[in-house]
Amino acid sequence: MKYVIILITIASFASIFYGFSIQGEEPLLGNKFIGFGTVGLFLIAMPLFLIKESKGKKMKDYMLNEENIRKMRRKESEKSENQ
Repeated sequence: MKYVIILITIASFASIFYGFSIQGEEPLLGNKFIGFGTVGLFLIAMPLFLIKESKGKKMKDYMLNEENIRKMRRKESEKSENQ
């Protein structure tokens, strides 16, 4: 999965770079390459990366709820007591 994401990212950047380089001669084709490269980055590579990196993590740990606020306050008070 890691290599697929890297391949999509490199291909997307290459497409964007190629689109900018030919935009002077063929503006419509250049805009298509830039658009497909952007779609590849933001609609394919980024969601795949986020799915890969968030696998096995609990979303509850990252939400700001009453329990997590109490934990943060406890940690902060422990730090201030140790110093």
